[in-house]
Amino acid sequence: MSFHPFAPAHKLAAAIRQQKIGSLELLNAYLKRVERFNPALNAIVVFDIDRAKKQARAADLMTLRGESSGPLHGLPMTIKESFDMSGLPSTWGRLDMKQYVPVADADAVKRYRAAGAIIFGKTNVPAMLADWQTFNPVYGTTNNPWDVSKVPGGSSGGSAAALAAGLTALETGSDIGASIRDPAHYCGVYGHKPTYGLCSIEGHALPSFLSPDDIGVAGPLARSARDLEIALGIMAGGDDVHARGWRVHLKKPVKKHWKEFKVAVLTTATTAPVDQAVQQRIQAVADFLRQAGAKVSDSARPDIDLHEAHKTFILLLRAATARNLSATQFRSIQQRAADLDPKRDDYEAWMLRGCALSHHEWLLLHEQRYRMQLKWEAFFKDYDFLLCPTATTTAFAHNQKGERWERMLDVNGQPQPTTTQLFWAGYSGMAYLPSTVAPAGLTQDGLPCGVQIIGPQYGDLLCIDMAKRLEKEFAAFQAPPGYE
Repeated sequence: MSFHPFAPAHKLAAAIRQQKIGSLELLNAYLKRVERFNPALNAIVVFDIDRAKKQARAADLMTLRGESSGPLHGLPMTIKESFDMSGLPSTWGRLDMKQYVPVADADAVKRYRAAGAIIFGKTNVPAMLADWQTFNPVYGTTNNPWDVSKVPGGSSGGSAAALAAGLTALETGSDIGASIRDPAHYCGVYGHKPTYGLCSIEGHALPSFLSPDDIGVAGPLARSARDLEIALGIMAGGDDVHARGWRVHLKKPVKKHWKEFKVAVLTTATTAPVDQAVQQRIQAVADFLRQAGAKVSDSARPDIDLHEAHKTFILLLRAATARNLSATQFRSIQQRAADLDPKRDDYEAWMLRGCALSHHEWLLLHEQRYRMQLKWEAFFKDYDFLLCPTATTTAFAHNQKGERWERMLDVNGQPQPTTTQLFWAGYSGMAYLPSTVAPAGLTQDGLPCGVQIIGPQYGDLLCIDMAKRLEKEFAAFQAPPGYE
């Protein structure tokens, strides 16, 4: 088999099992592409080549004996830097963690290895995984292969850039504020944010913490929807303790024809206006579905006030990430929150108040969230999916100055704080819902755009199935120019 760097992971794994290509041969082929393309992208920043080659040779011997280690037998892949791998650094882009080297693998790493995958490197992240750009003082800046002057997204930006450039077969990221979904959208690949709690997140936290964050999940990125399905099947399940008492049993797709589907589409929102270039691609998906026979509504929505949904998400998000603050930082934010004008109703105010929430205040917000979950559940009794944007623009130019809420995007000729697009992350994420980002084609300026497919809680396979259908009949992954 000739080497196809953009082939779906499941086809590459099948080729290894069928002895059409060797695991070591495939690993070396990817490493050659890494040597050629990675310097300009800085997507893969940590390497484990010697161990990977040893594992690849062992996989090839197993293949010759007619044995297989799992569905990803011998497949070379990379993983986000923030996932613990024994013997490799997990810095989260922080200078003070440069020397931190975990002694155990994260659950995601364990499960990929148990499925036969060979992880040969780790991909770049923003500092503390806290940006839609990917840059940090440890590893530097990652660029988008579609245009190196633009961002690849974050915080799984290195993951998406490596996939889009054909430097790896499969990737896995994490998502609390679109950290899987935005990079998939900006780089033109597939990404799945699982239902909260579906996949163990053990081994993906700062060294001082073991418990999982609220809202945060781990999930796959890939160049095909089928790869998402396979990877999710590998990752899904509780940690060792939870796995004693529960097993994953997700609802499987049963609908076979477009006419059976009922889909709602939301192209923009007053609380987070979307650039026309993105709206046009989301509308193109809706138009295709309508022409294919699906029932499509441009007005159906969960009975949720969008501004309140946005505000509630930011407060809960910042409450979840506040544990990463030092005692000094927390006291400072408490004081800044106390000094706020009570009438302020913007991102910075929500951020400060969210970090400083009392437990009583958090419980009341959680009640609001739960009521929104129930309204989503009622919506999904009538509709299969809600399709919407992933972000307010396509990939934007690098801008590393100031705070995130001070950095502006051009949306339909108007300045918009980058943090405004968090609405599209939190609308479903705050309610623990799954969503798949699938390529929706290129905008007129030649940049990729993704569509976010939101489904009911534990409807992960349904979302991915919709992505598979769109991949087959509407738009699929395409390689960025110059990387073919």
